[in-house]
Amino acid sequence: MFLKNTPNVEVIAEAGDGLEAVAAIQTLKPDLIFLDIQMPHLTGFEVLEEIDLAIMPKVIFTTAYDQYAIKAFEVQALDYLLKPFDEQRFQEALKRAFSNTSNNDQLTQINDLLLTLKGKQKYLQRILLKTNNKMIVVKINDVNWIDAEEKYVNLHVGKQTYLHRETIGSLEQQLDPEMFIRVHRSYIINIDFLKEITPWAHGDYIIILKDNTQLNLGRNYKDKLLAIFG
Repeated sequence: MFLKNTPNVEVIAEAGDGLEAVAAIQTLKPDLIFLDIQMPHLTGFEVLEEIDLAIMPKVIFTTAYDQYAIKAFEVQALDYLLKPFDEQRFQEALKRAFSNTSNNDQLTQINDLLLTLKGKQKYLQRILLKTNNKMIVVKINDVNWIDAEEKYVNLHVGKQTYLHRETIGSLEQQLDPEMFIRVHRSYIINIDFLKEITPWAHGDYIIILKDNTQLNLGRNYKDKLLAIFG
């Protein structure tokens, strides 16, 4: 509505959630986006993490009151619109967005912002997976177990398996160690899906998950797993 009578501006898309936003930005490559923070599927920050810096548009954040986010915006000198905002404040933000023709400064500011926010969120909460020419969001807590496949991992979520380009070591560093336990050099399990630890031959053990998946428990990982149970 505020852009309707603004010269030299064309609205080329609206997105109803974070996934739609990523797809629209990657396809249409807009010059400017007004990016909400709280959205279904992906937050505004998670949307930015999925956008290639080479096509990153200028960004004006829109948010309801969030003391931490606003402080982060101000530290990085990024513009934001605090809801509810009026047309005067909107036009000020728009003018400021185009007052600098270079996008390099804002790219640095956005990168610093994401690093700051990652520091607040200690562990990975959800992951964006690309499969069959679409993107889906999986909550990390829904992952039953993970196995390594060279530079990739397979995420087992119920009866579904998703291939994700990341090493198992890198992913392990992002997971809550009280919930996700490395039980083998090739396996990580979600402790909530553990059913049994069964003795095997020669002092080895087999892990049985609630869906009856059986995994070898690596000898170097046994003590760490048992320590979870005191």
